[in-house]
Amino acid sequence: MTTVNLPDAETPELSGTVNLADIEALGRSRLDRNALEYYASGANDEVTLAANREGFRRIRLRPRMLVDVSNVDTRTEVLGLPLSLPVGIAPSAFHGLAHPEAERATARAAAAAGSVMTLSTFSNTPIEEVAREAPGRFWFQLYPYTDRELSAEVVRRAEMAGARALVLTVDAPFVGRREPNERHRFALPPHLKVPNVGSRERLAELESESGSQLVNYFQGLISKTFTWADLAWLRSVTSLPIVLKGILTAEDALLAAEHACHVWVSNHGGRQLDTAVSSIEALPEVVEAVAGHVEVYLDGGVTRGTDVLKAVALGAKAVFLGRATLWGLAAGGEAGVRRTLDLLHDEVRLALALCGKQNIGQVGRDLVRM
Repeated sequence: MTTVNLPDAETPELSGTVNLADIEALGRSRLDRNALEYYASGANDEVTLAANREGFRRIRLRPRMLVDVSNVDTRTEVLGLPLSLPVGIAPSAFHGLAHPEAERATARAAAAAGSVMTLSTFSNTPIEEVAREAPGRFWFQLYPYTDRELSAEVVRRAEMAGARALVLTVDAPFVGRREPNERHRFALPPHLKVPNVGSRERLAELESESGSQLVNYFQGLISKTFTWADLAWLRSVTSLPIVLKGILTAEDALLAAEHACHVWVSNHGGRQLDTAVSSIEALPEVVEAVAGHVEVYLDGGVTRGTDVLKAVALGAKAVFLGRATLWGLAAGGEAGVRRTLDLLHDEVRLALALCGKQNIGQVGRDLVRM
């Protein structure tokens, strides 16, 4: 008998949400402590976590008046893929903590909204299953494993499944210290698997009397020696465009461009190096360094349509949602993620109109005051 996955229905609670803060509150209320602390926590004192949001608040918009905005167009593209608006889904681990449909629900919502999903290495769903839910609309995120053959195998699987880009996370040779996860010994529930990185049995072996199970597993899995020189090896195992996620300086952005890699400005949602520069603060120097030779993206702190415009104005091709996606998934599965994207779409359209811009292509540095 064939099982058909029906879309999650939008509940009255979900349909009553009017912004991403409402969805976050609803999503948080439906998570247990283990999941909530894993998703919400930042590193150490969470200074960078807060700075990601505050950085957007400090930037002011400079709207123009008496422009015909009767037909505003929010469309753009990333690496040749058309998007309904400059917003995608960032890679985040363990969607199964939020909803039984896990990454499948997220992928369906992204595809239906004309967005793009970046699938995490640490997904609870195999690459191939997610690819079927978002054909032609997914990227794959990779950590550089110590085991090169394992890395190559996973990359080949993603490419065979139809991934349009490979996103290499470069800011996590070690896991940042997320103290709630350490204090309460974060562990993946027994019913959830990590099919892209190893067996559930291997994870169980790493449960201990102290610390986070993820940290214990991660430390032995991820390479501490991967450098710029190793990008040549990565190119030898894939024909996909390579995006380096975790770039925060002009120096590294220039090196990325020299290696023909696209740049994803990110501080890992404030989960790695605390007191690191916020993503939106780092964006201008990164954009200046690459000088248009490669595409630039951003994640971290995006909760409003005006945030999207500010990032685009400063040179980002698109922004990507991390926690906001997870709150939507927890709030209502596929319908919750779709609601998140739809609300943001409406906000982007309104912000464009009120700024006197007819389309995304007209958004430039003149729109913002730092």
